[in-house]
Amino acid sequence: MTKTIFNYKIERKKHLVDATDQVLGRLATKIATLLMGKHKASYTPNVDNGDFVEIINAAKVKITGKKLEQKKFYNHSGYPGGLKTQKMGQKFSSDPGYVIKRTVYRMLPKNKLRESFYKRLTFKK
Repeated sequence: MTKTIFNYKIERKKHLVDATDQVLGRLATKIATLLMGKHKASYTPNVDNGDFVEIINAAKVKITGKKLEQKKFYNHSGYPGGLKTQKMGQKFSSDPGYVIKRTVYRMLPKNKLRESFYKRLTFKK
């Protein structure tokens, strides 16, 4: 016998995550798990039953290795010659939340539910 989960029966909790001295990748996997709802017994891959996640102290996250100097973020305007690169260290110093959001976004499943998961991720100043 299978149990059906309807959208109106989903109970969403709010999780407060402190990023102080946590490694970026490990923190991102925890956040992605909470957003997808994989920590719940009622997890179903095709149903969005994840929770809200709020991150504090995003600037104090630990980035291991030489990623701050070597890893690059790329943006393209769509025009010829419109490729812009920026080192992770520059982007992290200006907006640490962007680095965490981008890491979590790429850990979420690549399907229609990805955007609804991603909308529940917020940062507290």
